[in-house]
Amino acid sequence: MQELEAKALFAPLAETYDRYARLLSFGQDPRWRQFLVSRVPARREQTVLDVATGTGAVALELARTSGCSVVGLDQSAEMLAEARHRVKAAGFSEQIELVEGTALGLPFADASFDHLTVTYLLRYVPDPEDAARELTRVVKRDGTLALLEFAVPRGLVPRALWELWVRAGLPPTGRLISLGWHDVGRFLGPSIRTFGAQFPPERLVKIFGDAGLHDVRARPLSLGGGLVLWGTRA
Repeated sequence: MQELEAKALFAPLAETYDRYARLLSFGQDPRWRQFLVSRVPARREQTVLDVATGTGAVALELARTSGCSVVGLDQSAEMLAEARHRVKAAGFSEQIELVEGTALGLPFADASFDHLTVTYLLRYVPDPEDAARELTRVVKRDGTLALLEFAVPRGLVPRALWELWVRAGLPPTGRLISLGWHDVGRFLGPSIRTFGAQFPPERLVKIFGDAGLHDVRARPLSLGGGLVLWGTRA
């Protein structure tokens, strides 16, 4: 699935996205986002670009925890509308700017941002290597780039439980919520499985190292169901 198809799938779910992302991940999605933010040593006077900002969850976490300024970018006008509502309600409108745009053509000059975060993006781009180079391009020297992705657990028992949930649990649970979430429930398992087979953590570490990061690390979360990768712009 490419970016435009992902936009069509998730845009109608903007208003309920955070609520059901938390529910369908058994509460892990917010924890993963918090760990992602903890990898970014942002300071009050710095600016962080949050790519695929969605409803602004990571942007808000960055602003709350470090006091930094954040530019949140997403291709979905619907998601950005929900993000603007949440940012305003939280009192961070002066601290967080929201911009419509795509990750493969970031509308910013080289080295524009002190740090960068990106969430659940790589499965939707045609070439993750191109995406890694474009994301790295806009980060200043010695800045941190950190990303969050779904992953497939490697242990036998966690993998079996994961397969049971994405095959037999997620689609019907999504259907109980709405037709849109049913579509997401059917899509996520095959999408995560295919991406994980093509781009395991070791390959992602190499891709971002080749793109210009050093000291690249990858941390599996929740028995391997999530993955946070981060490194420093060389």
